[in-house]
Amino acid sequence: MQVQATAKWVRVPPRKARLVAGLIQGMPVTEALTTLSFMPQAAAEDVSKVVRSAAANAENNFSLDRDRLQLVRLEVDGGPIIKRFRPRARGSSYSIFKRTCHLVAVVEDNLDRPGRARRRGPQTAPTVAASGNGDEEE
Repeated sequence: MQVQATAKWVRVPPRKARLVAGLIQGMPVTEALTTLSFMPQAAAEDVSKVVRSAAANAENNFSLDRDRLQLVRLEVDGGPIIKRFRPRARGSSYSIFKRTCHLVAVVEDNLDRPGRARRRGPQTAPTVAASGNGDEEE
């Protein structure tokens, strides 16, 4: 069963929130919250609140086990842009766009589902032995 939580009009630019969301998508909820707590980005706190809220919704509203929850999807959509202006030289002005975003976290109780494939390091292609290409002497 999939359970979701939303946070709207979060004062974090969507681009910065997507960087944080991409790292934890597909993780178990407990592991994702631990990862978010050690991230230096400011967006990690807001993303963490949404993930905690989705886990609490699953636990309280649907009696699901918190240890079996997995973060299936974390959507970051752009919200309205707050526009401000700063005075500049010779009477002109400079636009400042304060971007907001909407966050949607979806958790699922099926921990047995395979998550995202994670790369452990550089993948190398297997080497193929040289076959008779005519350059070798016999």
